[in-house]
Amino acid sequence: MNINDLNLFAAVAFHGNFTKAAEAMCTVQSNVTARIKNLEEEFGATLFLRTSRKVELTAAGKTLLHYSKQITNLIEEAKLSIGKSDMIKGQLKVGFTETTMALKGPGLVTEMADKFPLVDLELTSAMRDKLINDVLNYRLDAAFIPAPVYNEELEHIHIMDERIVAVTPLKFKSLDELLAQPQLKAIVFDEGCFFRARLENWLITHDITNYHKTVMHSIEGVVNFIESGIGFSFLPQDIISTFYHERKIKTFSLPTEIGAVKTVLIYRKDNLSSPILKAFISLFSSLKLQ
Repeated sequence: MNINDLNLFAAVAFHGNFTKAAEAMCTVQSNVTARIKNLEEEFGATLFLRTSRKVELTAAGKTLLHYSKQITNLIEEAKLSIGKSDMIKGQLKVGFTETTMALKGPGLVTEMADKFPLVDLELTSAMRDKLINDVLNYRLDAAFIPAPVYNEELEHIHIMDERIVAVTPLKFKSLDELLAQPQLKAIVFDEGCFFRARLENWLITHDITNYHKTVMHSIEGVVNFIESGIGFSFLPQDIISTFYHERKIKTFSLPTEIGAVKTVLIYRKDNLSSPILKAFISLFSSLKLQ
């Protein structure tokens, strides 16, 4: 076993596919398959469950992934301590909800490039639950998500406080008028969206459980449909004021228990040995994104 074997193993775990792992590691599938087989023989355990559609880690595989990450982090730390250069370099995978990506992604990329120019950022957006799962399974190094977070394997840093607002067509003069419609129509994201969950909870408090849903997959699409008078939605106030303040829409404040949101940065506690992750977290020493 060598570090390259562990890197190939981690690539298969990340992609869930031998062919994609081989492409990512610039090698051939037969080599990946052979190296994984050697690892399984060396450890005396099956590391992956193989089906015709995907490859999944076994319990033993998850344990090895944990240790391989620690080994990789220690090697990178050793390079910094022993090598001629103290410049941190490598790749960092960071996840966002779509709205946080739109607001904070560009500034984050700029700040990282300024302070850690040899670190390549890979940014991805997804629903809150997927982001948490990807951090837990080492597919992401860190992620920005709405609080709260309840998992003993994760650490979190409070980044910022946000406000959710109800966004409606111009014709509505109040939320009471909106709720009084015979058939309430909402423009929402897919199941699992934090803002959709808040919207549905709010409707339940007003004894509304049946409403017409139009599912969109982008912020722009949601705003376009609202502006067209099709329905309403819940979005962060900063999104509207930053990108859509000139659109023909209206916003209404919400009760604190519905409208207040805390955004946190999450990462695995056992991954803090990563020099790159430490560098990234150092950007938030003030505990607030500017």
